[in-house]
Amino acid sequence: MSTPNHPSEAFDENPGTARRLLAPRRHAPGSPVAAALTRRRSKRRRRLTNVAGLFAGLCLMGALYTTIVPGAQAAGDTTTAAGTAEAAGQAIYNRTCISCHGANLEGVPQRGPSLIGVGAASVYFQVHTGRMPLARQGAQAIEKPPVLSDKEIDQLMAYVQAHGGGPTLPSGDLRAGDLAQGGELFRLNCSSCHNFVGEGGALSSGKAAPSLKNADDLTIYTAMLTGPENMPVFGDSQLTPDEKRSIIDYVQTIKAQADPGGAGVGRIGPVSEGLVIWVVGIGVMMFGIFWMGSKA
Repeated sequence: MSTPNHPSEAFDENPGTARRLLAPRRHAPGSPVAAALTRRRSKRRRRLTNVAGLFAGLCLMGALYTTIVPGAQAAGDTTTAAGTAEAAGQAIYNRTCISCHGANLEGVPQRGPSLIGVGAASVYFQVHTGRMPLARQGAQAIEKPPVLSDKEIDQLMAYVQAHGGGPTLPSGDLRAGDLAQGGELFRLNCSSCHNFVGEGGALSSGKAAPSLKNADDLTIYTAMLTGPENMPVFGDSQLTPDEKRSIIDYVQTIKAQADPGGAGVGRIGPVSEGLVIWVVGIGVMMFGIFWMGSKA
């Protein structure tokens, strides 16, 4: 009997032997080999379970980090930005305001009032209209082009608001009011000084109520809120925020409309304009008559 040259030849001669050799060995339950195999499989399953649990934990931690940390970081960034704005505002205050308003916003006698309690609203009105920094002492601060930029004004407001408190700037649409109510409130509270159409007018002691022709919404609102110069303070207990918005709507609406009679004679209407034309016309005619008479 010849010896096979390759194992497959033996399989070809004896298929039963091949099946036994290729089939996995089965060990009797409870034998040491079967117990070892069971422990090995159990250890492998535990490893896979631990890896899956670790992976799930990492995914959960990543999701929590993505949800929580950006919000905390944004809050930290906001706090840092506010602190930076206050520091920059303090530098501007020390450069432009401290000589009149004091090192601690307490004011300087005979030079400048205290800024404690005036808030960002007063800073915006005074600095945005160029009244402050004051060019010279006088009966009234004169409106002029602002000395500080918008960014510097924001920084100065942040500093004064943080250390002195007071009214803050309003938000939202400042013209979202009732136009008819605004006209009634303006005539009742404002026209005695600013004229019926916001043209301004003279006051006592060398002072004057300014014209509202070039005043923007926020300037008018902060003026009502803080009461600069001789103007009374219209807090929210005197005029509600909605009533202030109604007044602003009225002022800005009449500024955008044409004069009723076609010429700017106080916006009273064609009767006054006709009277002016009549008086001026008669005067010119009388001058012409006397001139021709003298020549004759």
